[in-house]
Amino acid sequence: MAQYEVIMPKMGESIEEATITKWFVKVGDKVVEDDTLLEIATDKVDSEIPSPVEGVITKLLYQQDEVVPVGSVIAIINLDIDHKIEDLPDTKIEKPVIIQSTPISKQESVSDSEETNKQSSTGRFYSPLVRKIAKEENISKGVLDSIPGSGREGRVQKQDILTFIKNDKSSSDLPKPETRQLIQEIPGAVLTPVVEKTSPPPSINAGDEIVQMDRMRKIISEHMIKSIQISAHVTNMVETDVTEIVNWRNKVKDEFEKKEGEKITFLPIFLESIVKALKDFPMINSSVDGDKIIIKKRINLGIAVALPGYNLIVPVIKNADYLNLSGLTKELNRLANAARNNKLKPDEIQDGTFTITNFGSFKNTIGTPIINQPQVAIIAIGNIEKKPAVLETPQGDVIAIRHKMFLSLTYDHRIIDGSLGGTFLRKVADYIESFDSSRTI
Repeated sequence: MAQYEVIMPKMGESIEEATITKWFVKVGDKVVEDDTLLEIATDKVDSEIPSPVEGVITKLLYQQDEVVPVGSVIAIINLDIDHKIEDLPDTKIEKPVIIQSTPISKQESVSDSEETNKQSSTGRFYSPLVRKIAKEENISKGVLDSIPGSGREGRVQKQDILTFIKNDKSSSDLPKPETRQLIQEIPGAVLTPVVEKTSPPPSINAGDEIVQMDRMRKIISEHMIKSIQISAHVTNMVETDVTEIVNWRNKVKDEFEKKEGEKITFLPIFLESIVKALKDFPMINSSVDGDKIIIKKRINLGIAVALPGYNLIVPVIKNADYLNLSGLTKELNRLANAARNNKLKPDEIQDGTFTITNFGSFKNTIGTPIINQPQVAIIAIGNIEKKPAVLETPQGDVIAIRHKMFLSLTYDHRIIDGSLGGTFLRKVADYIESFDSSRTI
């Protein structure tokens, strides 16, 4: 009997697990290729997973609301659809034993069922590695429960407990040798006393409303905090004249829509200039891996899209440097519509190399965006406003009404110095200001 194993897909370069939010099938159901099997959620996107084959569901190996590591088998499909369900062996939900390797000084293996039982009295989960480090360093359960976690749902990860130990241990009470070795792997780690600062709890008064964060807001919160912890953020700003672009777009927008079947906004025009500048300065289109800089060959532009409920998501225009203005417009509109209708595919929100956020859509003038990890820079586009400006003419300086806009570039100062960041931002503005208003569509 031929069987097919359905695997939890990897939804992005930084995604290691996903939550099953809903099964659309049960054991015994017949499915055809592209039938929806289940819905999953990651820290980037919710997505429906289709069946890659035709057959009969014989096993579902995880329940709804379970967190599943990528690469795990989540379902088994019998490819012989002529069999009756009662003829198939083991047609029940069965959770597999998953062996996880967590190197510290040597490998430890534990079953998934053993891990799920290792929780505190508050129900907080701790991995075998975190528990082992806590035991070696005589960290009590109460203290362990107080350590802020950067993992999913506040889970304490190796980095969290090592950072806590590094900051908490005095020079006369150093961590155990094995733990010291792990701490030294933290960039810039120095085993000296550090006073941990915590913010006081907010006061709650009569009439105050308490709103629980939804899942996406929690994810965004964790992602933003992690980015601030990882990168040394610096922001440069420049004002640019977009008069020629405004006039050209107003002149051709009706013709463009008639010819291309798409409405053209200002954003794809700005994307065109950003792509040119990224080609000139490839270091901006990179990532950091320890002490290595990975300069990306492809230019994949992440576009921050606002969603209902004041959340956001960042779909990615792949290989933007191979698209002309019409191609950028069509792909931008397609991804934005898919994002707002929760129709984005997993591949459409991963592998971004540089991100653009448009404050102008909210009539905001300027801002300081946070880097979208693991990228090293993000550019923000402000609102276009009419302003008086001094123009140089053959007859002398004159004051004229011009359309102006601010650009803000936040970059990772670990690898991008002010000279490079400022020069790149100025180059983007130069490309925008040199737009050819006589070009045809």
